[in-house]
Amino acid sequence: MTQSAQIPNPLDAEELRLINAWWRACNYLSVGMIYLRDNPLLKEPLKVEHVKHRLLGHWGASPALSFTWAHLNRIIKRDDLDVIFMAGPGHGAPGVLGPTYLEGTYSEVYPDKGQDIEGLQKFFKQFSFPGQIGSHVTPETPGSIHEGGELGYSLSHAYGACLDNPDLIVACVVGDGEAETGPLATAWHSNKFINPIRDGAVLPILNLNGYKIANPTILARISHEELDALFRGYGYTPYFVEGDDPTDMHQKMAATLEQAIADIQAIQKTARDSGKAERPRWPMIVLRSPKGWTGPKEINSHKAEGSWRSHQVPFSDVRENPKNFKMLEDWLKSYKPEELFDADGRFLPELRELAPKGLLRMSANLHANGGLLRKELKLPNFRDYAVDVPQAGKVLYENTRPLGEFLRDVMRNNMTNFRLFGPDETASNRLQAMYEVSKKVWMADLLPEDADGGELSRDGRVMEMLSEHTLIGWLEGYLLTGRHGFFHTYEAFAHVVDSMFNQHAKWLDISKNHVPWRASVASQNILLSSTVWRQDHNGFSHQDPGFIDLVTNKSPSVTRIYLPPDANTLLAVADQCLRSTDCINVIVADKQKHLQFTTIDEAIVHCAKGIGIWGQASNDQGVEPDVVMASCGDVATQEALAATAILREHLPDLKVRFVNVVDLYKMQPASEHPHGSTEREFDSLFTTCKPVIFNFHGYPWLIHKLAYRFKNHENLHVRGYKERGNINTPLELAILNQADRFTLVIDVIDRVPTLAARAAHLKEQMKNEIILNLAYAHEHGTDNEMFSNWVWPY
Repeated sequence: MTQSAQIPNPLDAEELRLINAWWRACNYLSVGMIYLRDNPLLKEPLKVEHVKHRLLGHWGASPALSFTWAHLNRIIKRDDLDVIFMAGPGHGAPGVLGPTYLEGTYSEVYPDKGQDIEGLQKFFKQFSFPGQIGSHVTPETPGSIHEGGELGYSLSHAYGACLDNPDLIVACVVGDGEAETGPLATAWHSNKFINPIRDGAVLPILNLNGYKIANPTILARISHEELDALFRGYGYTPYFVEGDDPTDMHQKMAATLEQAIADIQAIQKTARDSGKAERPRWPMIVLRSPKGWTGPKEINSHKAEGSWRSHQVPFSDVRENPKNFKMLEDWLKSYKPEELFDADGRFLPELRELAPKGLLRMSANLHANGGLLRKELKLPNFRDYAVDVPQAGKVLYENTRPLGEFLRDVMRNNMTNFRLFGPDETASNRLQAMYEVSKKVWMADLLPEDADGGELSRDGRVMEMLSEHTLIGWLEGYLLTGRHGFFHTYEAFAHVVDSMFNQHAKWLDISKNHVPWRASVASQNILLSSTVWRQDHNGFSHQDPGFIDLVTNKSPSVTRIYLPPDANTLLAVADQCLRSTDCINVIVADKQKHLQFTTIDEAIVHCAKGIGIWGQASNDQGVEPDVVMASCGDVATQEALAATAILREHLPDLKVRFVNVVDLYKMQPASEHPHGSTEREFDSLFTTCKPVIFNFHGYPWLIHKLAYRFKNHENLHVRGYKERGNINTPLELAILNQADRFTLVIDVIDRVPTLAARAAHLKEQMKNEIILNLAYAHEHGTDNEMFSNWVWPY
């Protein structure tokens, strides 16, 4: 049976008149933003020159967004609630910008868009206009932490925002087109991770307007019973608000919101009074309203309101078509702007009073500008977790295990504003020390066997779900509301969130460089582990180091990439990343045992530089090298060092300089990235004319992309992963991709002119080793101990 609100018609006649007038004003502003560049209040007859040349924007979803906003304002003001608004429908900005302007926040942030005719004219003109703002709820929009440009992330962002925010309610309007995406579908399960004692609440509002760009939406075309069953199956109590008559819909929405908020408060009170956290059935609302609500019913004899035709600009030939020009004027006048604004263009006082005051306005809520709430992490001293390295290249250790111990104590020191996010891989990535402080949050059913190593807890702070989309969405919502976090996943499957990374990078870029009123937020920290060179056991599907290629496409002001070669450099990098703001830090570090090369003091210096010569691996001190051997990445560094050892043993007079790269952007010019190298720095390390053999963790062409403008690029020869792999041994995988020690020695012999003849025997030996080691792996299923147990001999 359909759940309905228990309070029929809660609005008296005057409240109904006022809230409808407020909504009419929002709709008038939405149409004005899309169509008008002048004459904002129709103080004179509408003329063609008042209409924009390029009509852009999306009308269809806007009325339902502002309708929801108006009713949320009523309940916020009545109950003194702390609420932020998440707009999921793509391009729904008019339905959000209008309320932010009417509440006064927009004019406070942008004084030239004042509360008068001149300000309103500028407010209209800027929308989807060159050099101004876009048609999404972009970072320039007060009250927003979510842009609906790419659909699917509103609900996970909303749940991330409510974590550790016990008094916050996040009202999240989900578009029915958006509801068809994979990320949104998994995000409905976020209700199984919300603890009603310490977390806030999300109120999902699914707006079924029936259509996408040119097609009906799935959830709008299934039966009412099926839709109700779907959301009950997700664990919600769904309330339905359906219709198209504004008077009736205002009463239904007011009653339903009162009921939903009462449900949330009752759930929280029960849990907080009892101190017992169980999974409740949180309320959600299905708002079924026409697409393009209150717009033209028909256009050119075709249905418009309630049709896909109202999705974007219902009719765009206004400047050329007198009939449609008149339709636009009639449409604007239907909202009776003269009843909403005074002669000077100011919103009428009785309507201004409907909005909450100050920071209770959703457009001014501090959680939607989370940097204002951000507190610095209390970080332990990362030096205390260092691996003891008495001699370089002789000690084996799992690189990520000390990181897990460091993050454990980061969590211990910050139990209300730090969380770890990752798929079902926390222990797999050697971060299980986290469980000593906080287990995995789990609000669904618990079984007796969960107590035996299941690491589940109602009050856990480790967020695990097998959906990278949902995890990253939670993290982004958590960061953008002023907190800190750390995400980890298998390297090959970071591609699952390529688009989410793109969107967050764009948000940070605009916020950091173009929206000065947005305060700095904590950086998004991403650890890629279980990396390509140690996925020899899982096979080809798990071998892909290409996520960092994507990262290099984004703005240099917000992207950082680190490939620490051992545990101590990983600790130094992690500390640096946790202290940073307004960036996406990608760290690539494997979980398996690797040789350790740096003491903690050496690691700190090396990471501070980002790139440097390793003196213990070089023999060119005081002279010009014959060749530069360079590496970036843990396995790549080990193989490059092994090649260097072979060269020093067999060609002791060959002068080899060994360079290691931790900060990948050091391979790019400083003019292109703030972490880049100057030409003098690069030339000093790599010379201007000597061969450089560069062993790289990822796809080799990425190094060429970054370094192509430096003088010695023509002598730069890069080895890396070349899409060759299966079930292999570690050395076999390196050999197949020509990133092994033997191939690197051959590369040196081929590129140092004086070695062509005199090192021919060594070259033959290296060829033989390649053949013999491949045969050994296929015969024994493991690598020859001579190579698998190799240590740095010097």
